[in-house]
Amino acid sequence: MEKHRVETLISQEAVEAKIKELGAIISKEYEGKQIHLVCVLRGGAFFMCELAKHITVPCSLDFMSVSSYGGDTKSSGVVKIVKDLDDSIKDKDVLVVEDIIDSGRTLSYLMEMLRDRKPASLKLCTLLDKPDRRVVDVKVDHVCFEIPDEFVVGYGLDYDQRYRNLPYIGVVKFD
Repeated sequence: MEKHRVETLISQEAVEAKIKELGAIISKEYEGKQIHLVCVLRGGAFFMCELAKHITVPCSLDFMSVSSYGGDTKSSGVVKIVKDLDDSIKDKDVLVVEDIIDSGRTLSYLMEMLRDRKPASLKLCTLLDKPDRRVVDVKVDHVCFEIPDEFVVGYGLDYDQRYRNLPYIGVVKFD
């Protein structure tokens, strides 16, 4: 592993405040309904668990795992479903919860695949969005933070499986 350091980009307090705010927005949006949260593993787990604590409408959870990075810091563009959903999403109000949207390739593929499963509604929220890296247009319904094109870690995001447990968003700086 290359020599590197991690510098804070978004503080723990800012991340927690924004997730709380998003939970209130989602609760209002889905008032009178039950929401089915679909977490994209592994990175999205931290964000979804924290977000779910701030959603006041009934919600159920499911998980799927897709891969497009391998051990690199840039998306390969090849999307592989590693773990599919356990439950059907047909006729459910589904909110896909992602840690970061980068090129958009993975999420574009994933959202199309989920749309084919006939949910009542399908929306996407992300902790972080890197619009400068977008190569495929993806409609993102809720974004906590728009960030510059830097390699970030923390709050579920990793560099070669390290740093997921940081309570803030950091930028990996290579020396």
